Amino acid sequence: MDLVRILYIEDDLTTAKYLTEFLQEYGFEVEHTDTITSGLSFLNQSEFDLILLDLNLPDFDGFELLRSNDSTTLPIIIISALNDTNTKVKAFRYGASDFMVKPIDLLELEARIWSHLKRYGKIATKKQDNDIFYIKNNHAYFQNKIVDFTPVEFDIFHILLKNKNQTITRERLTDALSSVSSHRTLDYHIKNIRSKIKDDSKNPKYLKTEYGVGYKFIIS
Repeated sequence: MDLVRILYIEDDLTTAKYLTEFLQEYGFEVEHTDTITSGLSFLNQSEFDLILLDLNLPDFDGFELLRSNDSTTLPIIIISALNDTNTKVKAFRYGASDFMVKPIDLLELEARIWSHLKRYGKIATKKQDNDIFYIKNNHAYFQNKIVDFTPVEFDIFHILLKNKNQTITRERLTDALSSVSSHRTLDYHIKNIRSKIKDDSKNPKYLKTEYGVGYKFIIS
């Protein structure tokens, strides 16, 4: 499957940088802009699978984009500090697919993104029978059986699976995981993941160590 392309419209650059880096860690391609005008320009020039939209923007409010969007084909998730009922009702009436109030939980956002992508037919909803590893309903599967990962093991597995066959540095993993404070702690979790997917730690088939760099999940 090609990378999921997300258009993210947010004028708070600190928030935008943090969220963009998180989504990129999870394998999404993110195009960020800070105005409705440039957002509409991006939409006219390229195709996206989903929009993340703030409401208070420097040129127009986010409702301007909602008015122009065909909500039947492109999901829009509002991410706003506004928390009143009238704003939420207006957003849904104008075609928003979802509404999250800042500050948001990033893992919840990631789960909601996948939910809307499936609902709008942007990705396949059924796994392939030959998938060795996959995630379904927030559970990790190995050879069609649920793997009993701890929450942090699941997050590590999720990041590596989304970036399969690519080396992910220890720094990227520890930065993305607030509960992993050191490389030693990360290595401990990697050891447990290998054990639970029956991967020989001395000669791993799936979860390879790139010495001095990080880890790579090998899936053909």
